[in-house]
Amino acid sequence: MSSETSSGGSARSRTLRQQRITDYVVHKGSASAAELAELTGVSVMTIHRDLDELARRGLLRKFRGGVSAQPSTVFESNAEYRLGAHVEAKAAIARRAMTHVEPGMSVLLDDSTTALALAKLLPDLVPLTVATNYLRTIEVLKNVEDLRLICIGGDYSFIHDSFLGMPCLEAVERITVDVTFVSTSAMNTELTFHQEPELVMVKRAMLASGERKVLLMDSSKLPRTALHRLAPVADFDLLIVDADTPDHLVEELRNRTEVEVALW
Repeated sequence: MSSETSSGGSARSRTLRQQRITDYVVHKGSASAAELAELTGVSVMTIHRDLDELARRGLLRKFRGGVSAQPSTVFESNAEYRLGAHVEAKAAIARRAMTHVEPGMSVLLDDSTTALALAKLLPDLVPLTVATNYLRTIEVLKNVEDLRLICIGGDYSFIHDSFLGMPCLEAVERITVDVTFVSTSAMNTELTFHQEPELVMVKRAMLASGERKVLLMDSSKLPRTALHRLAPVADFDLLIVDADTPDHLVEELRNRTEVEVALW
C-alpha cells in the first residue's frame, strides 16, 4: 500500500471515499471498520479517521469496531450528506430546469441541493430576481451582476445550512414569484413527502408563493415515502426527473402532472 493511500490520499480522494463509506453504511445499516477498509482499499487506521470525521459531521454513528447509519431524519437532511449525493443526476435536472427560466423572471429556490445546482446556472440568464433561504445559494449568487438577490432569513439551522422557522415562513408568504423550484426527500406516484415538519411548512409556503410550481427529483427519491406528506404530485405544474427513473414510474407520474426526463 502506498504512503498516499495509507495516509488517506488527497482531499478529493478522501471526500469521494467518505461519500462511498456513507452511502454503503446507509444502504446496509451498519459496517465494521475492517469491512470498510476492504471496500475502499485503505488501511483500518485511515478508515477510523474517516469515521471520526463522519461522526463529527453527524452523518454516521460510530461504535466500538464499526459504524452505523444515523436515522433518516438526520442523514437525509444533513447538508454535508446531500451535497455529495447523486451529483450528476442533480446537475442534469438543473440543466433541464434552466430551460424554464427566462431573463426578467422572479425565481424562488428552496434549500435543496438540486435547487443549488440550478442556482449555479442562473448567472447566464440575468437579469433575474432570485429569492432563497439557503445559505449556499446565497453565497453562489451574492456577487452576480444584474441579479437581484432576496435573502430569506429566519432561524439558522446548522444541519440544513438554511434559514427556517416563523420569520422564514412570514417572509416567504409576503412574496409572489413567477416560478418556485423545490425538491424533497421522497415521493411516490401520488404524493411527495419529507421527514421534517418544519421543512414541510416552509416548502408549502414556497409553493403557495409561486405562479408556477416545479418539482426537481432525482431517481434515488422514488418510489419512497417519509413521515410527513408535503403535497400531491398533481399540485405541481411540472416534475423533472433524471434518466435513471424507471419508465413505468414516469408513465404513472404523467397521469398526475407534466413530466420531463433530464438526460445525463
